[in-house]
Amino acid sequence: MRAFEHFPNLVAMFFTRAEQLGDAPFLWRKQDGMWRSQSWTETARQVATLATALRAQGIQPGERVMLVSENRPEFCVADLAIMAAGAVSVPTYTTNTPRDHGHVMQDSGAAAVIVSTARLARALMPAVIASNTVRLVIGIEPLRPIQNENIALFQWDDVMERYEDDGMATPQACAAAVTASRDDLACLIYTSGTGGAPRGVQQHHGAILTNVEGCADIIASDFGWEDEIFLSFLPLSHSYEHSAGQFFPIGMGAQIYYAEGLDKLAANIEEARPTIMVVVPRLFEVLRTRVIKAIEKQGRFPNMLLEQALRIGAMRAAGQKLKPWDKALDLLLERTIRPKVRARFGGRIKALVSGGAPLNPEVGNFFSALGLTLLQGYGQTEAGPVISVTRPKTGLKMDTVGTPLKNVEVRIADDGEILVRGEIVMHGYWRNPAESARALQEGWLHTGDIGEYDEGGRIRITDRKKDLIVNDKGENVSPQRIEGMLTLQEEIAQAMVSGDKRPYLVGLLVPDGEWMASWARARGVPADLATLRDDPAFHAALREAVDRVNAEVTVTERVRQFIVADEPFSIENQMLTPSIKIRRHVIRDTYQPRLDALYKA
Repeated sequence: MRAFEHFPNLVAMFFTRAEQLGDAPFLWRKQDGMWRSQSWTETARQVATLATALRAQGIQPGERVMLVSENRPEFCVADLAIMAAGAVSVPTYTTNTPRDHGHVMQDSGAAAVIVSTARLARALMPAVIASNTVRLVIGIEPLRPIQNENIALFQWDDVMERYEDDGMATPQACAAAVTASRDDLACLIYTSGTGGAPRGVQQHHGAILTNVEGCADIIASDFGWEDEIFLSFLPLSHSYEHSAGQFFPIGMGAQIYYAEGLDKLAANIEEARPTIMVVVPRLFEVLRTRVIKAIEKQGRFPNMLLEQALRIGAMRAAGQKLKPWDKALDLLLERTIRPKVRARFGGRIKALVSGGAPLNPEVGNFFSALGLTLLQGYGQTEAGPVISVTRPKTGLKMDTVGTPLKNVEVRIADDGEILVRGEIVMHGYWRNPAESARALQEGWLHTGDIGEYDEGGRIRITDRKKDLIVNDKGENVSPQRIEGMLTLQEEIAQAMVSGDKRPYLVGLLVPDGEWMASWARARGVPADLATLRDDPAFHAALREAVDRVNAEVTVTERVRQFIVADEPFSIENQMLTPSIKIRRHVIRDTYQPRLDALYKA
């Protein structure tokens, strides 16, 4: 097995790989319909030049620099350059409002901002102008001038040209000047705020390096460490993509393709042909629905193959031995349906790694049955963020999140809470000692998640401590489990259940757009949610979906009544975080009176 080196900081890891790989392709973007690469050597030169520019413009060690950019090569360059200059990177969501940017800017005390486009700058600049800390703004693409004598504005290309001949703007000189230790702060990652204002998680170099080393250990031992290719599409401002979609590939000496956007993701996957993809459960749920619908249109034989693939997959998941005729059928599936599904993912995927939110076991088993290796990771921004991952060597049980990474300790407290200890644990929340003291106790991170170990030593998450619904009888209900089952129905795209201190559960449903259009077309009525959500027949059709779920759960878990949402949950209406988790407190603020009214109906 290939050994992974012990690096003193993230910048040293990058410059080591750049020196080893030289002119080999590293970062890929699509321009004018063609994928174009940027080498390790060129990226190292740009990192050194930008780091030199930041220092020359007065950025001091330990100062914070905000980075507001979509996924692109310049994000990687800027992130590394900030750290190489001795500063602290603050990756920030591109979907932030001016108020959100203002909160991050004020809380972090940012001294500088790097922003990618004029469009993103429109939401950012009001916060910059109002700030009393920002002294420098760099636009990756041209920005409008700022009428503020206290803030210097530079364009990316001008900065690169101005400092490229500086004696410190070489990879060797820049690498030699970096003195950060594993214990030093690398970045502030602001949590996406499912329960309130985002908090800055202090991730040190060692936390992310431990994540990289632990993930590399899994790939090397379970799959073989070769010429890996990643496709980056989750927001790099999220700790999951920041560590697993950027620094993990750097550590592996891998190539990174930057997707053009979610709308072109399917085409980008087939073009980039990644070997490893970091994804969120929602993507799998959408792809599962699309695969099923595509096969349904192909006729009886493909549908029979799908049924058999799922049957055999269920037997494997349950640890049952295949009978001789099942083995023969399995060989047929390997030559018919499975290659077609793999081709949709480029044809050379080693592993799809799901994280960021719980994965419904049914979804995981579906893709495993169709020949894809699907790993489920568990973690938190406060822990690097990866804590554990399922792996083939210990058995891919989809109702678990695997075993802890190398050099990570996990124990279950008396009340069931998952506790984590090791170098991956954050140094606390930025300027928030009270919350830090609550999360970090006697060296252990209190995750707020409830879990247990199974008989194979794998962690099973049973719920989020603060999200548990306790009904009026004192019985605990996992809302995420019920919501996951609801959204597996073709009629339902999104759901939230409620019922704390109440006699039973009620639900808020967002109908699936394609299903709603088909239902409306069959009845000759407009596919307008505002009209249909109060239509008795439409409500009855959704009731059938809810009843299917109710038939599979306990009496306590059944959803007795529901309402239809006014609109889908989205990042724009603040009901989803950028990592596609629902913001329960925001949704409740809008719908709680209507949900409460269901108990009076």
